[in-house]
Amino acid sequence: LDATMENSRAEFPFPYQPYNIQEEFMQALYSALDKGKVGIFESPTGTGKSLSLICGALSWLRDYEERKRQEATALLQEGEAALSTNAAQSSVASSSAELDWITDFVQKKAERDLVSKLKEEELKRKKREERLEMIRNNVQLKYAVKRKSYEEDEAFKLLQLSKEEQVEATGDQEDEELIIAEYESDDESKIKEEDEDDELVEEHVTKIYYCSRTHSQLAQFVHEVQKSPFSKDISVVTLGSRQNLCINEEVRRLGSIQRINDRCMEMQKNKHEKHHHEEGVKRKRGPAKSVCPYNKASALQQMRDVVLGAVHDIEQLLKLGRETHSCPYYATRLAIPPAQLVVLPYQMVLHEATRRAAGVQLKGQVLIIDEAHNLSDTLSCIHSAELSGAQLCRAHSQLIQYADRYKSRLKAKNLMYIKQILFVIEGLVRVLGGEFIHIKAQICNYSFFFVLLGTEMLTINNFLFKAQIDNINLFKVLQRYFEKSMISRKLGGFVEKYAGSGVTLHTHSCNNKENRRTEGLNRYLQTLQSNQNPGTEAEKVLSASPMMQVEGFFMALTNSNTDGRVVVHKQGASSVKFLLLNPAVHFAQVLKECRAVIIAGGTMQPVSDFKQELLFSAGVVEERVTEFSCGHVIPPENILPLVLCSGPSGQELEFTFQNRDTPRMMDETGRILSNICNVVPGGVVCFFPSYDYSRRIISHWETSGTLTRLANKKKIFQEPKKANQVEQVLNEFSRCIQVKLGLTGALLFSVVGGKMSEGINFSDDLGRCVVMVGMPYPNIKSPELQEKMSYLDRHLPHSQGRSPGQALIENLCMKAVNQSIGTDNEAI
Repeated sequence: LDATMENSRAEFPFPYQPYNIQEEFMQALYSALDKGKVGIFESPTGTGKSLSLICGALSWLRDYEERKRQEATALLQEGEAALSTNAAQSSVASSSAELDWITDFVQKKAERDLVSKLKEEELKRKKREERLEMIRNNVQLKYAVKRKSYEEDEAFKLLQLSKEEQVEATGDQEDEELIIAEYESDDESKIKEEDEDDELVEEHVTKIYYCSRTHSQLAQFVHEVQKSPFSKDISVVTLGSRQNLCINEEVRRLGSIQRINDRCMEMQKNKHEKHHHEEGVKRKRGPAKSVCPYNKASALQQMRDVVLGAVHDIEQLLKLGRETHSCPYYATRLAIPPAQLVVLPYQMVLHEATRRAAGVQLKGQVLIIDEAHNLSDTLSCIHSAELSGAQLCRAHSQLIQYADRYKSRLKAKNLMYIKQILFVIEGLVRVLGGEFIHIKAQICNYSFFFVLLGTEMLTINNFLFKAQIDNINLFKVLQRYFEKSMISRKLGGFVEKYAGSGVTLHTHSCNNKENRRTEGLNRYLQTLQSNQNPGTEAEKVLSASPMMQVEGFFMALTNSNTDGRVVVHKQGASSVKFLLLNPAVHFAQVLKECRAVIIAGGTMQPVSDFKQELLFSAGVVEERVTEFSCGHVIPPENILPLVLCSGPSGQELEFTFQNRDTPRMMDETGRILSNICNVVPGGVVCFFPSYDYSRRIISHWETSGTLTRLANKKKIFQEPKKANQVEQVLNEFSRCIQVKLGLTGALLFSVVGGKMSEGINFSDDLGRCVVMVGMPYPNIKSPELQEKMSYLDRHLPHSQGRSPGQALIENLCMKAVNQSIGTDNEAI
């Protein structure tokens, strides 16, 4: 059967006659998926990579499902044939007086075993169907609302007040949702109950997870699926954050993703409380709590079925949600288990906690990571964390006021863990050279002091010792208490409710016995106070609780001592940052769980460094790795790569950090660009190495008149500051080129690694010429980069006469250039 399938892959369903390299790509992809490989696929811009991925992967999925059906049918037929044969043999044997009793016993035992196996398989199938039917009938809709580390499990675990406290706290009962539920760290019965609940989760079919960096790239991929031959036969679901999928205007207008998440979760809890009260539980007095009108079981189920019935992108999901009056965020998560293709952003699949919260299960599934040229950096960024001194002290002030306000209603275990969290925060502030003083503050106001010294790089263990928090079990505080108590969300709700309300509480004093050992720092202290006016937007930003960021930093500190460093900045805005040096440690679990992983991109070179840093370091054996690379479909004579060493006036071009800001260098660059605009029709895209240099050189051109001369030849556009303005600028850029407007096209100023450097197709007249001003080498003096280079030099082998650290510098530069101009090293 396998050989037959392999031979049948001579052709793939495709919307048109594919290029030879596309056929080769699909054949290699099919083989990698079928053999459970980790594949590195390189296909430059313009070679139809997305469509090749779709048709190759979905062809394999279709054949895999057919093979499973054939195997199940063959097993059933074999069982029926064996039963029939055994029955006939038993009939003949019973008529023979000389049948050996041993043979009869063996035959009957084999018959019983086969019947038992078939009955067991049938029973399992019926149980799966019953469980699926139970879930689809919305039995408590457990798998729909069980998100964000079982964020709903604590909805019914409200703090029990004594009779006396209930009488006294009547005025505070509206704060019930802000109180941390009773917590017992050693209560194993809760874990068992959760495991039992997991049995109600719908079983996942074999599926393909496709992830990319931005929502625009995901939208482009979905549009390619819609154009493919599989669009009518495949069930597809597109995932996104609440910020992208929420249709409740009351929630959407909150702006920040953290506030949207918190408000949504509060509404879900209110919904459960309302349902609980309707079942006969006496409701406590207090104001009515709002419930999201779009999160109703029947509507979600209806939208889920519609989502699975056709291919939708995020815009279409939002429109569908408004039409069916149901939440696209929860409906798409309901659709994950039966979906065959799940489209989602990087973060949802590369970060374990986010993956678990979204309901993404990788075990035995296929993962395709597109636009993976920056995969290593993406993993490092996702698992790094940074806290400013202001955030630390604000979190400390808010938490101590929270504990003070509800101390009579919090159990002893909760108070103990809150004190531990406060102790750790104080340790982090001490590392920054600061200390708290006695203050009288309102919610969100804070006072703290820092000594400005410099930048320090520490191992995790040294940092814990220096902060004097090495005796705190961060695993227990983090993985158990933060997750189960949801204290970060509780504190956020407390701050949002009481910020600016005039509630006055006291923080601790450094003059008490506990803090006398740090009194020597007080000579460095100076007070920083908030001057925000009540009700302003700045105050809303200030009032947001930073405890989520604190929790993330605590999580980062649980990494292995060799895999990361802690950077302590004491210059200007003091901060403490965790830097992940070994992204392979977090990628290893993904590689282990998935049946096959495909890492695809337009520019994956150098592959050897990529494999060494991200695959072999994660424990992948070389035999499991396969590579595929194809060239451009554009003939070499259709591309003209030029390297300019001097300008029209003979000025030598040297865009080093020391020389690029000189007026003569900027003027010469302007003359070159002006000449290019004279001879190149259509669109010209000019990339600068950084936003800072882009601002300086354009400002100089405005003063010197160069910008005016350029504007007389082509209409000028600049990369916008906000991501949501990119589409508008691109549309205007495209319209200008198509209409001409009396000019010879348009000129777009962009930045390497910016919003317009990848995932955007400047086809035909939109990009007749691409200009790269200088080479975007990273800052070699950066402490973080130096530490990363040092780590690679210690742990990776040298190759081709250069150290891994030096290779990192060159690779970061060339990958950024390649991605911007859409070509590879050989073309350059």
